[in-house]
Amino acid sequence: MVSIRDQLPFIGQWTVARSYASRVQLPQPRSAPRSGPEDPAGPVETPAAEPTPTETTRDRILRTARDLFAQRGYQRTSLQQIADQLRLTKAAILYHFPSKEHLVAALLEPLIVALEQAVDAADGHPPPLARWVFLEAWVDAMLAHRRSLGMLLRDVSVLTAGGMYPRFMSLAMRAYAVVAGPNATLAEQVRAVQAVAALGDPVVFFDDVPETLLREQMLAGVRQLLGDPAPVTGNDAEATGADAEPGRSAVPRPAQTAKRRRAGRPAAMDAARISAARAMYATGAHSVSEIAAALGVSRATVYRHLRPSTPSQNSQ
Repeated sequence: MVSIRDQLPFIGQWTVARSYASRVQLPQPRSAPRSGPEDPAGPVETPAAEPTPTETTRDRILRTARDLFAQRGYQRTSLQQIADQLRLTKAAILYHFPSKEHLVAALLEPLIVALEQAVDAADGHPPPLARWVFLEAWVDAMLAHRRSLGMLLRDVSVLTAGGMYPRFMSLAMRAYAVVAGPNATLAEQVRAVQAVAALGDPVVFFDDVPETLLREQMLAGVRQLLGDPAPVTGNDAEATGADAEPGRSAVPRPAQTAKRRRAGRPAAMDAARISAARAMYATGAHSVSEIAAALGVSRATVYRHLRPSTPSQNSQ
């Protein structure tokens, strides 16, 4: 079976996207202000934001540049415009960032690092669980850096300008492979690329939706796309009364996609799955129902293996 790398013209995909972004005015996010004149020398409409007490000059430059790049596009924003917005001289900008390329690289670095950590989080987990460890961490990373992501989607040429393109494409390939899983068919590889790609736009175009609600809907949509089973509902025949787990951030799915767990799931887990289940539970970010669905076992089986390391669950 060919790999995603061999099957998909991923470099061409981003080249087309970059070319498209340079020629077409993309729609604005729902709560974003309208951009100013297209003339690069035209005035910038965004009012200068007041600095916070702890904000350094470098932080102010980064914040203002990110807002202007997102509003007007990287190519249409000059260092002089950034300086004017901050009531600084261009020399003051260059003192902190030798060029506009250095500036955009500094803006993208936290986002890229967070996405790399999301992929790294899947290491050591069996494929059914690794996919969702990664997807949830990926969504959280994008929500935490949604303004930088908005800048990137508004004008993907910033990847080339900031020297991040090879690194980003390597990251994308790793992400696709984690979602597709080992020995994936062509259909599974295509769905993996679609799933990862589908998680970007909602973060930007629904920027007025609370993060918790948006996260739930994004993950629910990806579950439907990938055909993964929904979590066990409270009506499950094996319910032990432990469905409501305080402090656990289970990922809700739409009611119409909820399915009862089918009979015939394995009654035991191998050592790798036991280790993965305990590690996932220990993070506090996944419910027992989610772990059971990901590993293909009953909730009772998961509890049986969690109890030795989590005595507080014995009574549940």
